[in-house]
Amino acid sequence: MTIQKKLITFTLCWTMLVIILGAYTRLTDAGLGCPDWPGCYGFLKVPHKAEKMELAAARFPERPLEHHKAWNEMIHRYLAGTLGLLIGALFIISWRQRKRLTVLPSALLAIVIFQATLGAWTVTMGLLPIVVLAHLLFGFILFSLLALYWLQQRPAWRNSEVRLQALKPLALLALVVVVLQIALGGWTAANYAALACIDLPLCEAGWSNRLAFAEAFDLHLGHDDYEYGVMSQDARATIHVLHRLGAIVTLSIVAWFSWRLYRLAETTLMQRFAQAIALVLLLQFVLGLLNIVLHLPLANAVAHNFVGANLMMLLVVTYYQISRPQGREV
Repeated sequence: MTIQKKLITFTLCWTMLVIILGAYTRLTDAGLGCPDWPGCYGFLKVPHKAEKMELAAARFPERPLEHHKAWNEMIHRYLAGTLGLLIGALFIISWRQRKRLTVLPSALLAIVIFQATLGAWTVTMGLLPIVVLAHLLFGFILFSLLALYWLQQRPAWRNSEVRLQALKPLALLALVVVVLQIALGGWTAANYAALACIDLPLCEAGWSNRLAFAEAFDLHLGHDDYEYGVMSQDARATIHVLHRLGAIVTLSIVAWFSWRLYRLAETTLMQRFAQAIALVLLLQFVLGLLNIVLHLPLANAVAHNFVGANLMMLLVVTYYQISRPQGREV
């Protein structure tokens, strides 16, 4: 295995760790554990000495230092910064090998730089929901493109069935539906609406009379701090209900796609892709139900976030496999 292949594999695994820790940081309400960026209360690491803690309190009197939250936030930043260096190394290796810019390494570098910017805005804008959502989505996009880059280095894993191109429209529909559902989930989380409804199948009695679509999708600009949310209960319930309905639509469309892919595929490789999509889809749906029934336990909520990233990744890679059987790299 070449150094490039090893580095791509390591970077892909590192990205998984960053996604998991990012979800953990958000779900433990540590997104503003350090109210400045890139440091923490003006230091490179979380202050512990008495004199530094006094200085931190003087700098940010409105936000007292909580060490466990600050460390959650800073460890996530350290890991994310390391990910940026790894992707930078992949870009340099690719450029030196080909003496020209190639699409995927260039896109990965651009996205990780933008992700760093979004990470800074997340803090400096006080967890503004649209920024938090963008940070989530681009993290998932980065993960998906890294998986695609990993696949390109392994010709034996490439699909050779041209007939599967007939599934391109359905594959694209499944991917779009999953991205929209992830966006709804991210909007739900960013607005602290995950527990806005705790009854099944949709919400508490009378929910349909309290829907507030205009407020639910308003950006609510102008607040200094969005921690714990600024929307009314009705608006949060509206987002939550739409996310639940989206889960049903997603389950139906993606399940249908995986079934069609399995039935049409002639190679074991593509049948395994279909099986992987179906299993991850089912796991994600069950985790979503458990979030409701168990009232958002931390480990389950983190897993729901991570499995969602993997579902999107699988659909991106599968769409590429169907679209470009044994095609050229990008």
